[in-house]
Amino acid sequence: MLKKIFNSKVGLVIIILLLAGINWLASLYHTRIDLTNEKRFTLSEPTKKVLRHLDKDVEIDIFLKGEFPSAFKKLANSTDETLQEFKEVAGSKLHYRFISPDDLVDGTSVTYADTLNAMGISPINLKSQLKGGEQQQFVYPDALVKYGDNLMPVDLYAGNKTVITPAELNSTEALMEYKFANAIEKLAEPVKPMIAYSSGNGEPMGANVYDLVNNVLLKNYDLKRFDLNTQPIIPDTFKLLLVVKPTIAFTDNEKFKIDQFVMNGGKVLWFVDALNAEMDSLQIKNEVIAYDRGLNLNDLFFKCGVRINPDLIMDLQCDFLPFDVNGKGQFEFLHWNYFPLFESKTDNLIDKNLGLVAGKFVNSIDTVEADGIRKTILLSSSPNSRTIGTPALISGQENVNAPEDDKFRKSDIPAAVLLEGRFESMYKYRASQAMKDSFASYGGVFQAQSPDDNKMIIVADGDIALNAVSQKDEPLPMGMNQYTYGSQYQYQFANREFVENCLDYLINPYGLEEAKGKDYTLRLLDVKKIDEQRSIWQAINILGPIVLIFLFALIYQWRRKRKYAK
Repeated sequence: MLKKIFNSKVGLVIIILLLAGINWLASLYHTRIDLTNEKRFTLSEPTKKVLRHLDKDVEIDIFLKGEFPSAFKKLANSTDETLQEFKEVAGSKLHYRFISPDDLVDGTSVTYADTLNAMGISPINLKSQLKGGEQQQFVYPDALVKYGDNLMPVDLYAGNKTVITPAELNSTEALMEYKFANAIEKLAEPVKPMIAYSSGNGEPMGANVYDLVNNVLLKNYDLKRFDLNTQPIIPDTFKLLLVVKPTIAFTDNEKFKIDQFVMNGGKVLWFVDALNAEMDSLQIKNEVIAYDRGLNLNDLFFKCGVRINPDLIMDLQCDFLPFDVNGKGQFEFLHWNYFPLFESKTDNLIDKNLGLVAGKFVNSIDTVEADGIRKTILLSSSPNSRTIGTPALISGQENVNAPEDDKFRKSDIPAAVLLEGRFESMYKYRASQAMKDSFASYGGVFQAQSPDDNKMIIVADGDIALNAVSQKDEPLPMGMNQYTYGSQYQYQFANREFVENCLDYLINPYGLEEAKGKDYTLRLLDVKKIDEQRSIWQAINILGPIVLIFLFALIYQWRRKRKYAK
């Protein structure tokens, strides 16, 4: 019966309607199977949660449209694939498009490149071999995410090299989901987490915190200035206390407030210079004496499981400074061992796929026994480093001669550590009843130990979170060396990304660390095997399709002869 219907004219109409119905259902309901080992094409649950709770439309502009080298084209394709996955979850709430930076902004005579430059987004200057010959191009591997009236840039490729290596492209693809999800989450979150910026102990307030305050804190958090001297208690409305390069000693009363803030679930991010060693003295006198600031934080840190040592890290992996090499005003850029460049040897989510982080006059850190506290080293020195004790006289003359490499034999000297677990109060047996009563009168609840797991990050360098200022009194981005700015050695290190990652790890409400923790395996071809089997695979690719066509033709003719011979 069914055979007769399908062989009739009505059957053709039924088949057409059936195919149309299947296509219509496929347009409404999508499914796919991800067979990759690392689930490359599967979004993490925190990302899906962000996309499912969108109240407004998200518009994403990606500036990778045009004739680019193959690596940037692959970056554009990877971006397209990632956003397609986003659209599968967000549906009609998410829109994206690829734009050429040379196109005009709608209704204006201004190009998108001009807009990006005005926002502080710098292009990569490269020369490309196109059809018309060699051309100079400015590539913006960036995107703009818009949610309502709010806008946030996303850097798709954090480097500034004209050639992206396969490993760098692989790391960029692994981080792409997190970067877009993180930007959407920050724009869509109606209430930003509150952060207290400590200001009672000589913390910087000038142009050197411009990048930190304007491009990190104010964009993503509800920032309040908080004076530990005048305020009786750190309220629990603050999710995190940020302490950046204090220069005045902490009193016992101030440490008690910080201690109880941690015991009640508050997070603390420390950027501390234990030693007084500044570049101003080196520029004026060509020497600087490094000595202890006396911040009175040793006991508090020790209780948490950390000791900041009164020494300085010197590293052969370091940034540049200009030096007068002959005493006649002839300056050359030389490596300055007191400006180490740090990297992480761990696979922690904070510095996963992170580049080098630049430090200045950095102390070393030791971890000490603390019950229930897990320690993770976030930043550490290269295999060619050393420490020097203080007080120490540091002279610019010492760098004119090449350093003796045999002295730089230490490896992985810690400079930043993540602490996680149930912290025990330093004042468990030290707090007087009067201190407890005073604390309780302002609504505080004294805790001898944090009831739940908590987190804290201690970085033994205050300058990592600060930005330099150019000779024109313009604030530079974090991680940019003011002395190499404008020279061939100019480079922006990953300081800003490190600070952002620390903040995200401590107080991110959606737990997007899972998306950031993705790790794509880079599967490279065996070059030796390619050379040995090149001819075989070329023959298979060329002759294989021809053989299949002839084989299909023979089978088809054989079936026809067999059918009609009867």
